[in-house]
Amino acid sequence: MPIALALIGALLGALVPPVAYRLSVPYGEPARSACAACGTPLRWRPGRCPACHARLGPPVWLTALLGAVTFGTLTWALGPVPVLPAFLVVAALGVLLGAIDVACHRLPDPLVALGVGLAIPLLGLAGPHLLVRAGLGALTMAGGYLLLALLPGANLGFGDVKLAGLLGLLLGWLGWPAVLLGALLPHLLNGPVVLVLLLSHRVRRDTALPLGPALLAGAWLAVVAIGLSSRYLR
Repeated sequence: MPIALALIGALLGALVPPVAYRLSVPYGEPARSACAACGTPLRWRPGRCPACHARLGPPVWLTALLGAVTFGTLTWALGPVPVLPAFLVVAALGVLLGAIDVACHRLPDPLVALGVGLAIPLLGLAGPHLLVRAGLGALTMAGGYLLLALLPGANLGFGDVKLAGLLGLLLGWLGWPAVLLGALLPHLLNGPVVLVLLLSHRVRRDTALPLGPALLAGAWLAVVAIGLSSRYLR
């Protein structure tokens, strides 16, 4: 089962680049319909612009690999449980959100709202008695990151706060240890990356960096860790 779902994740991940490229625009601007470099109308095929050969979105191999790894490991960690579809749906959206955030430091509200709208009924079908804890997990994650975003000099946007709420919904369904891990791991992951970028002079201390990928990676690691521990260490 993990291998089959990893292949599905790879297929969905391979579809991400053209969508991510169209949506990687500044806030308030419409989605792209043409190549930003030469104006050639976009097609839905991933790769490079046929006219100027500019890359249209992230490499297909990278998003396909991310889709395969997340789908495969989540299935392995959680097992064939009713709640698995909720985690896979958010994982698929997460690959797209991460690609957009890296490209333009933005996490589109409609995509985050779509994740919430799909996750809540799927979580409810899997275990309605746990929805209250899931909601509290979402409020805890979103509230914590909102406080961080309001601190002077904070490098967090409100898109990060909303994404934290979505991820907190899933983590809360698993339990408070998952919420705690999901809140802490993004900073443990992001710290070394920022340090390497600073030491290599690729960024400055005041350079804005996307936090979305670290939030997503931290939540993924938290789910895998909690899932494996509950399956094999109980």
